[in-house]
Amino acid sequence: MRMEDRKDVVLLGPDEMEGLSIPSIRTQGDLDRYEQENILEALDWIETGRIGDVLTEQFVRKLHIKMFGKVWKWAGTYRTSGKNIGVPVGMIHEEIAKLLGDARYWAEERPMPDDEIGVRFHYRFELIHPFPNGNGRHGRLMTDLLLERKLGAERFSWGGADLSDDNNVRKRYIGAIRAVDGSGDYGPLLEFVRS
Repeated sequence: MRMEDRKDVVLLGPDEMEGLSIPSIRTQGDLDRYEQENILEALDWIETGRIGDVLTEQFVRKLHIKMFGKVWKWAGTYRTSGKNIGVPVGMIHEEIAKLLGDARYWAEERPMPDDEIGVRFHYRFELIHPFPNGNGRHGRLMTDLLLERKLGAERFSWGGADLSDDNNVRKRYIGAIRAVDGSGDYGPLLEFVRS
């Protein structure tokens, strides 16, 4: 049985269903499909070109709403509980503000190559882990918008596969993130994002 087939039979638990806007979602497969449809609508919105400054907290939240707002009632709202990753809840606003300020400086002053600016931004965004769900997908899109709209660079390829599925590409991505965690070495992440 293929993984996508199993997702259609894996029922979501009550905790996983809390905050859903669509009552008919019952399985992981349903959730994945609705989220992907919502993300495609967000990508269409971005292509209109009228999205404003991508390095503001307002945009960070608005993008999350555009990506997940039809599926989750809490879309665009920072998490209010601890996770096994992420800064403490009380530090989310401050850390997002610091990251956006640093990214603005990097975009203006260019103290490092564009790809390094992108991976450093992405890594820090994932460390903050501001939302209850969707942080990886949102953080990758935020990074791509930083590259494209602020640096004039091409978006990353992110391994050329769907990173939401449990596959070898996702394992390489997580390994590259963990390499930064363990040693501060951005090399594997820099290599991964353009693979």
